[in-house]
Amino acid sequence: MREALHTARLYLVCDASFLPRLEDALAGGVDLVQLRDKRLDDEALLDAARRALPSCRAHGVPLIVNDRPHVAAAAGADGVHVGQDDLSPARARAIVGPQAIVGLSTHTPADIDRANEAGVDYIGVGPVNATPTKPGRPAVGEALVAYAARHARMPFFAIGGIDAGQVARVRAAGARGVAVVRAITQAQDPRAASRALREALEREPAKAVAAR
Repeated sequence: MREALHTARLYLVCDASFLPRLEDALAGGVDLVQLRDKRLDDEALLDAARRALPSCRAHGVPLIVNDRPHVAAAAGADGVHVGQDDLSPARARAIVGPQAIVGLSTHTPADIDRANEAGVDYIGVGPVNATPTKPGRPAVGEALVAYAARHARMPFFAIGGIDAGQVARVRAAGARGVAVVRAITQAQDPRAASRALREALEREPAKAVAAR
């Protein structure tokens, strides 16, 4: 599944409550799914991951589990995503195995530079805009996206309050892909929302913003 990262454009981050509508989002064009639910204990998260897997497998879409590599491994998920304050990428890799996907959140140029040496398969870059899913974390704007476009040596996804109307901005800054939460999970029609995001991502980007 690791090769899918190089063509993936639309990355959905959702909690277990969204799983009944996950099939619609996948049908709309989601390329990558992360199950992120801090409220659940390990047993409940494992159950949720096992419920998400059949739909992801049917669409050929990797399933990533947030923060808990032992749950990802037990569920047979395709990988794990860790933050700067979570388990290190190396320790996460030791748990999920050498063939699994390991992703990492980055919030500064230094984070991106360290990620290049950390053996991760992709990074999230943001939050581009302030977002309630990351309370207290300041927005980084498009400047960090532009930095990632110039310096990241692995696929990256811009994240943070991005909807279909804002895709052009991050595309102009150099992002090929975006990761979203509310733009799909809070949409009345997740399939239509996913399709709109996908169409926006596939438009030719404007001239890239210079990195700072």
